[in-house]
Amino acid sequence: MKTDFIIVGGGIVGLSTAYQLIKKNPILKVVVLEKEAKIALHQTGHNSGVIHSGIYYKPGSLKAINCKKGYNQLIQFCNENEIKYDLCGKIIVATEKKELPIMSGIYDRGIANGLLGIKKLNSNEIKEIEPHCIGIEGIWVPQTGIIDYNDVSQKYADLFLALGGEIHFGQKVQEIIIKDKVSIIQTQKSKFETKYIINCAGLYSDKVAKMTQKGTDVQILPFRGEYYTIKKEKEYLVNNLIYPVPNPSFPFLGVHFTRMVHGGVEAGPNAVLAFAREGYTNKEINFKELFETLGHSGFQKVAMKHWKDGLYEMYRSYSKTAFTKALQRLIPEIKKEDLEAGNAGVRAQACDSKGNLSDDFLIFEDKNIINVCNAPSPAATSSLAIGESIALLALQKHQL
Repeated sequence: MKTDFIIVGGGIVGLSTAYQLIKKNPILKVVVLEKEAKIALHQTGHNSGVIHSGIYYKPGSLKAINCKKGYNQLIQFCNENEIKYDLCGKIIVATEKKELPIMSGIYDRGIANGLLGIKKLNSNEIKEIEPHCIGIEGIWVPQTGIIDYNDVSQKYADLFLALGGEIHFGQKVQEIIIKDKVSIIQTQKSKFETKYIINCAGLYSDKVAKMTQKGTDVQILPFRGEYYTIKKEKEYLVNNLIYPVPNPSFPFLGVHFTRMVHGGVEAGPNAVLAFAREGYTNKEINFKELFETLGHSGFQKVAMKHWKDGLYEMYRSYSKTAFTKALQRLIPEIKKEDLEAGNAGVRAQACDSKGNLSDDFLIFEDKNIINVCNAPSPAATSSLAIGESIALLALQKHQL
């Protein structure tokens, strides 16, 4: 099959890119290759469903720029396509004095990123918003919302197909041969010839990138985030979203409470090394992938630096008591018996050989390839903006 563009990966970023590309130039032949039998089964399908405001991100970074732009595009898209969402707002809560300087920095970033209406809270004001939450200070973030990104992804796919795009399932990429004007993609089922490749393979984006750009110094480290759901009779403890102050040296936001748009309340996630790139439980082990992770020099440096945090996260993964204790810092009334095992997701965290965990979206481009090698949160919120940026970049290549 001969095409103009092939997008590898049918998650929310790949689908948004495909939709933006064909919307801007409907005469192009654009194909999405997805290794699974349906779209959005991994990072997108296991997403916690939060519409992020952009308060955490370094001003001027790709995350900050795309989150702000993508947020507005997402809300407009949902309104136009009748996708359910709720801008319910969230609070970030400090429970110890040592967290206050970090919280102040987060507030300053929110202001720098143009967030209107964010507000510092005292302990009484926290109680007014979340009566069962305790904290010494907080930040109210009215822009934050909840959504189901499966609904968004399906609409991207529907619109893409309606414009003449194609999605081929069960097409795991095995080999890519880059030539001067065309590239050959071999899957386990078929062979595709294309002018340009856009790699949005998520948890396997580094492997696809190394098929096309041999010197790419990036490896995906899979971190599993595990959730509990709060029993129905205790959902009253949480009105909307409650977050702790994050550890600035650890690229995760800490366990928090999230009301879900279709009902229910989640508590989590932790952040533990997954024993497989798609290892959604601690019983799922892919020894080849695990040894690749453990043998990576970057991971070894990360492990040396964060071993205490890593051990605690692992302990909390196996101990419901420890998980509950972490949640009780925000809501003391929550009890172990109030929690039921919930879902889990695996985050693709890019790391280089020196042990630097990428804190921003990471996109490499070459003559006829664009590799999206790090697109963690807020990629779902930012998906239309990211997709548009990649599409414009791709169209520039097409015109050369």
